[in-house]
Amino acid sequence: MAKSPKPLANSFLASLSAPDAAALRPHLKDVDLPQGTVLFEAGAPVEKVYFPHDGVVSLVVALSSGEMIEAAMVGRESLIGGLSALDGKISPYKVIVQIAGRASSLDGSRFRRLASSSISLRATLTRHEELILVQALQAAACNATHGVGARLARWLLRCRDLQGSNDLPLTQEFLAQMMGVRRSGVSVAASVLQKADLITYSRGRIRVVDLKGLRSTACECYQTVRSNSERLLGA
Repeated sequence: MAKSPKPLANSFLASLSAPDAAALRPHLKDVDLPQGTVLFEAGAPVEKVYFPHDGVVSLVVALSSGEMIEAAMVGRESLIGGLSALDGKISPYKVIVQIAGRASSLDGSRFRRLASSSISLRATLTRHEELILVQALQAAACNATHGVGARLARWLLRCRDLQGSNDLPLTQEFLAQMMGVRRSGVSVAASVLQKADLITYSRGRIRVVDLKGLRSTACECYQTVRSNSERLLGA
């Protein structure tokens, strides 16, 4: 008797229709995503599409000065490089693995061909890409109007949702880069959250200990993105 395919941890793949899943699945390859890996550079061709099963990936805008700021996060609920299926072919973001994990990968040109022949696959892809746009627009508004403490709480909550764990292997230096602020600002904000018993942190690791309290501290942008995720993906 033939073995049944193993369950897929990635929600994009798991949500596909049976014909779409049958078309994609034979071409998927398992890959590791080590922390700090750059999957795409901004403006570079997208040669692979990634479907994370765990871990978290950041889509960032890099400036000529070397500074970066995060536009969106992607985890097991979605995919990375999907725009290539819509003839984008180049990445508008620099894409960095912020929390190590595993993923399935697929050749970008093959994904384009499959998407061009499947209305249902394109419809699913469009919903996921819309969530990326929602995150980017919300991040722009958040960075312009909200304080570092509220933004840090929002960022940690979003990361926690994608990782599915209260333990986040993140350094303050990396947080500062993703948030586009000085490390000292992140250090002060993290200290305030720790003194309020919302998180604990040590070198390279943050733990959420009071989820309800952290949600009350975060700006409205966390719930806005979460609500849009539920609306678009049912996640």
